[in-house]
Amino acid sequence: MTLKTHLLAGTAALFALSGAAHAESHAMTEHPETGEKLAADQSFTYRVLDEFPSIDPNLIEDVEGSHIGRNLFEGLMNQDDKGDVVPGVATGYEVSEDGLTYTFTLRDDAKWSNGEPVTANDFVYSWQRAADPATASEYQWYMGLMKIANIDEVISGDKEPTELGVKAVDDHTLEVTLSQPLPYFPQMVTHTTTFPVPRATIEEHGDAWTQPGNMVSNGAYVLEDRVPQEYITLKKNPEYWDAENVIIEEVTALVINDENQALTRYLAGEFDQTDVPAGQFPRLSEEYPEQAVSVPNLCSYYYNLNVSDSGPEALADPKVREALYLAIDRDVITNNVLGGGQKPAYTLTHWATAGFEVPSIEVAQMSQQERNERAKELMSEAGYGTDGEPLELDILYNTSESHKQVATAVSQMWKQTLGVDTTMANMEWQTFLEERHNKNYEVARAGWCADYNEASSFLDIMQTESSYNDSGFSSEEYDQLMAEATTAEDPLPLYTEAETILTTEFPILPIYHYATVFMMDENIKGYPLENAQDNWYAKDLYRVAGE
Repeated sequence: MTLKTHLLAGTAALFALSGAAHAESHAMTEHPETGEKLAADQSFTYRVLDEFPSIDPNLIEDVEGSHIGRNLFEGLMNQDDKGDVVPGVATGYEVSEDGLTYTFTLRDDAKWSNGEPVTANDFVYSWQRAADPATASEYQWYMGLMKIANIDEVISGDKEPTELGVKAVDDHTLEVTLSQPLPYFPQMVTHTTTFPVPRATIEEHGDAWTQPGNMVSNGAYVLEDRVPQEYITLKKNPEYWDAENVIIEEVTALVINDENQALTRYLAGEFDQTDVPAGQFPRLSEEYPEQAVSVPNLCSYYYNLNVSDSGPEALADPKVREALYLAIDRDVITNNVLGGGQKPAYTLTHWATAGFEVPSIEVAQMSQQERNERAKELMSEAGYGTDGEPLELDILYNTSESHKQVATAVSQMWKQTLGVDTTMANMEWQTFLEERHNKNYEVARAGWCADYNEASSFLDIMQTESSYNDSGFSSEEYDQLMAEATTAEDPLPLYTEAETILTTEFPILPIYHYATVFMMDENIKGYPLENAQDNWYAKDLYRVAGE
């Protein structure tokens, strides 16, 4: 047993004890709505794969960081268990007739964890900070997608952040001006980038403001403790406006890089939730039917091909890219490698996205044998493969047994069908993100989860100026289609055209559409299984007494 594992096992025991201690002081013995008997221990401990690159709302760029941000902070609006928008710090909003002005009314009992009131100016400061080039937020581009007045000029540095189209009419009224109507704008303000941040705390502590002892937050929880690469612990925030209805007292995320080790420890009762390792869902769902869960999740798994100037010469040829796309047997990956309810993906946008219809493309209707034959022809035409020059490619992925298994399967398919030799390399999460952003790769694993439930949340990432267009793909036609879609009465035909461009140029290779596949202690209730974005709030969870 390594020192790291030993420390985690020890702290897990301490978490259980502290959770029980907190729970003993909890006033509720029954759930106020369901009448279920509550357990004495009201803690929730779950496993994550990697360390969080940031827990600063304006800098968060990953899914797990967003879960932490959603519990430490609260934005204008939240989501309910079905993903619908519900009040957060704002009790509601009004929209002007032309759709360009949103006026949010903030609740007067919203407070920071230091007891100071949350005001409209806190949102103004946060949005200006996220848009400011000096902040260097990877999600600055998201602010641009929100079409806030002057956002493009602020991002380019041509205007000051103070000229952004957001202002505090008074302490409890926030007015946002858009450059064009955006019907899904309310969905967009449930995202962590738009959450308020405490100006005085940031100015006092600088980058260290997110450290335990320094952080001030306005969500249902506060930062209690954090050991990088080990764990992060949140504790109930007594200053939260709805604290009396928050049942879970303590939330802990354990960083465990090995999925199989995590499963073993979960089954030993060390924590409440963990992901299911690739290929194990059928067995686990049979053995633990009350604990194994698989539901659609608005995320897509794909490979980036580096088509920028730094990429390999072979990937500059669309015939090679298409051949690689065709030679991936997605049914084998979803059914045999993963086996958790994932679906084959031939296009980027997830099939369960609201108002979206997956385009009917010829490739998806072909048999894998037909796809392979076409792939061989294309590779031969490009001068590579069994009859041409040998082709070698590197596949880069962030450290994970599941990602390794997918990469291994793809490598074997490319070798068997096309004669392509591959080298696989893995990196820890933060280093991987940096290398991918800097385009220091040839083929790189990627996954994208919708920031809001609309097709543009997927398709926007392939625009030329997107911070997450790590392939280096650039198409004026594609960019124009996405620009037109923001004002179209029916954007679906434009989205279909955009998907068609991606399946003609092949800068990315969609592999599968995610399902959320995890093990959950059956005594934990309130998890939003019908929220397709898997946006959960610990304030809505509770632990019932075991039988």
